[in-house]
Amino acid sequence: MKEFLIELLESFGYPVFLQGSLGDCAYPESFFTIWNNSSDDNNHYDNEPVSYTWSFDVNFYSVNPELVNNMLLEAKAVLKANGFIISGKGYDLMSDEPTHTGRGMNALIIDNGGT
Repeated sequence: MKEFLIELLESFGYPVFLQGSLGDCAYPESFFTIWNNSSDDNNHYDNEPVSYTWSFDVNFYSVNPELVNNMLLEAKAVLKANGFIISGKGYDLMSDEPTHTGRGMNALIIDNGGT
């Protein structure tokens, strides 16, 4: 599921990083980060899970505050069209760089692949 999420976000033309992985590197002008919070198993049959709910934080940072708001809403629409469940319009994020602002959202997706 993580690869699927990355593929969808990369379609916007911005790099996608694992949250917290930039370290001391220079931030790109605009970029996404993701973080997998959990992959909880749901229903069970014969003592085995038959589906999982993946939970991801999806964040967008930029030097352009207007782009931050608009890109997150665009990403929300694309993720929802591809099976992700997203509530709300996102939330503000802190940035380690004073030049960047960010917004994030939680994205859930059900994986019926079972074990």
